[in-house]
Amino acid sequence: MINFIWFSILAIGIIFGIVTGRGAEVSKSIIVSADSTVKLVIGLAGIMCLWCGVVKVAERSGLTDKLAKLLRPLLGLIFKEAARDEKAMGAIVMNLTANMMGLSNAATPFGIKAMEELKRLNKNKDGVASNDMALFLVLNAACVQIIPTTVISIRAAVGSQNPAETIIPSIITTGIAAIFGVTMCKVLQRYF
Repeated sequence: MINFIWFSILAIGIIFGIVTGRGAEVSKSIIVSADSTVKLVIGLAGIMCLWCGVVKVAERSGLTDKLAKLLRPLLGLIFKEAARDEKAMGAIVMNLTANMMGLSNAATPFGIKAMEELKRLNKNKDGVASNDMALFLVLNAACVQIIPTTVISIRAAVGSQNPAETIIPSIITTGIAAIFGVTMCKVLQRYF
C-alpha cells in the first residue's frame, strides 16, 4: 500500500509539473535530488564505519561488559521470572548493553535469543506474551542511548557544525521513555 501511495505522489507531481509547463524544473530537481542522495549515502557509509569501529573498540576493551555488570542488578529487580534464569538475563543484558552503545546490529541476535529464552520461561503456552516478554520489548524499543551513532552519523553527513550535540538530549529522552515504559508495564501488569 505504501508503495502505491509514494508512486501516486511522485506521478501526480511529475504530471502536474508537465501540465503547468514546468517539466524542465521537475527534471532538474529529480537529477539534483538523486545526486545529493548519493553524496549523503556515501558520506553516511563512511561515518557509520567510523562509529562501528569506535564501538567495536569499546566492546573489545571490556566497556560493554562493565556496563552489563552494572545493569544486571537493576534488571533483576524489574524482571520477575527472567531474574532467576541466567540464560535469559544474560541475553537481555547483552541486548540492552549493545543497544546503549549504538551496536544495533550486534543487539539483534541477543534480542532474538532473549525472546526465545523468555518464551521458554513463559508459563502460558497459548502464544500469549508473558509480562517479562512485554517488558523486554518495551525496554528494547525505548532503550537508553548513550551513543546515538545513527543520529550523529546523519548529522555529520549533512554538514552539522556539532553532530554530537545530540548525545545529552538523547540520553535524557531515551531515559525518560524507558522509565515511562517500565512504569506503564508494571502498572498494566496488575490489570492484565
